[in-house]
Amino acid sequence: MERKINDTFLRAAKGEKTDYVPVWYMRQAGRSQPEYRAIKEKYSLFEITHQPELCAYVTKLPVDQYNNDAAILYKDIMSPLPALGVDVDIKSGIGPVISNPIRSLADVEKLGEINPEEDVPYVLDTIKILTQEQLNVPLIGFAGAPFTLASYMIEGGPSKNYNKTKAFMYAEPKAWFALMDKLSEMTITYVKAQTKAGAKAIQIFDSWVGALNVEDYRVFIKPTMNKIFSSLREENVPLIMFGVGASHLAMEWHDLPLDVVGLDWRLPIKEARERGITKAVQGNLDPAILLAPWEIIEQKAKAILDQGMESSGYIFNLGHGVFPDVNPDTLRRLTAFVHEYSASKLSK
Repeated sequence: MERKINDTFLRAAKGEKTDYVPVWYMRQAGRSQPEYRAIKEKYSLFEITHQPELCAYVTKLPVDQYNNDAAILYKDIMSPLPALGVDVDIKSGIGPVISNPIRSLADVEKLGEINPEEDVPYVLDTIKILTQEQLNVPLIGFAGAPFTLASYMIEGGPSKNYNKTKAFMYAEPKAWFALMDKLSEMTITYVKAQTKAGAKAIQIFDSWVGALNVEDYRVFIKPTMNKIFSSLREENVPLIMFGVGASHLAMEWHDLPLDVVGLDWRLPIKEARERGITKAVQGNLDPAILLAPWEIIEQKAKAILDQGMESSGYIFNLGHGVFPDVNPDTLRRLTAFVHEYSASKLSK
């Protein structure tokens, strides 16, 4: 039986009025938490995600510590790729490294399909534990978007410029679109399994798609994203889009059948609204500010909240993820400030 939850985040994601601005943080689970660091001394990321009880604990920890309005499942965007036959390893200090990168249409055609109940049962079990036994806030499931996954699969690991990915996209369009089809089908199947298990919202991370210009996005990416979001609409949960350094694509995302446009810190919320974004917005404090004195954090957060609260449908978040140097007490204090300041403003 599912637990009764605080639905403030879900209502904001649907553009509804709320009594206060809900808040959660990307990469809120782990990284800066001492309890998580102790776990990481014993287990790798993949080992944690393969143990549902432990993974549920890590996912819930920031909700308990910071009083956030949503939890996001602790896992990596690479989690579903081994099911397709991708040999991926998360290397400390580097990130995902793939030993069999995509080089041709033949490589794409060798990729398999995902059966979530067989291939990632631990992910679904973690969701069930959280939503049926533990959380009093919504759980956000997520997936990596096809471009970002493809960038790792083609480059063989992290990249600063995505030259191989773009070259493959331009030079091998048939192979590129075949890869997009494979990854979009995987994403749809994987996400639907998450919502069936109990996830109450979904965020798609296209972390590195900002490397493309608008024209290339429209040709090579947008049809795939439209297919994904159109299919996920059937799940009747809020759908969020986010990428880094992708302000020039914000209106392209707004065109897609999704609910929330996630913004990094480069595009002010006010300017996003002026460009024509009428859907719910999520963001967008620069995470680097979390290392500044509290007076600066409060000043910057207040300015963002004032812009966000000009319209209903606003979720406070960072413009990217929490990083390890951030003091957990800072996030606890920031959450309390967002709740109190927004409640005082919205009650007038």
